[in-house]
Amino acid sequence: MATEKFEDIQAWREWFQVYGSKFCEMATIEKFEDIQAWQKGRELTQMIYRLSDQGGFAKDFGLKDQIRRAAVSITSNIAERFERGGNKEFIQFLSHAKGSAGEVRSQLYVAADESYISPEDFETLHKSCLEISRLIDGFISYLQKSELKGRKF
Repeated sequence: MATEKFEDIQAWREWFQVYGSKFCEMATIEKFEDIQAWQKGRELTQMIYRLSDQGGFAKDFGLKDQIRRAAVSITSNIAERFERGGNKEFIQFLSHAKGSAGEVRSQLYVAADESYISPEDFETLHKSCLEISRLIDGFISYLQKSELKGRKF
């Protein structure tokens, strides 16, 4: 599947419509907003901001700031390197985004341990982080095997 060779971008898009849907919801990726991991990261960031503005969480400035920065880092790393083009750099920053998802997951334990978030919110956010990590991992795997190297190379 990933060993296909493409003569032009249209051939790649046609292949991606058939086989690439597990890496993003849209048939083609023309902008970073099309990347499912970015979309899920945006949703996660919205939830983190909402929950970290309530109760004791809002007063724990260190944790609040750190978890927000980590959540924003997921989408920011995806967007920044997508815009620059080139798979090698993109893969590196997808790895950073995945690391940020792990960082959020770790900080969720602190928030739960301090009773800043409910067990239900913890579970929802934790699952979201795991899903984002899986999506990013799948996308990295696809890019590593792809013969397409992006605009930069």
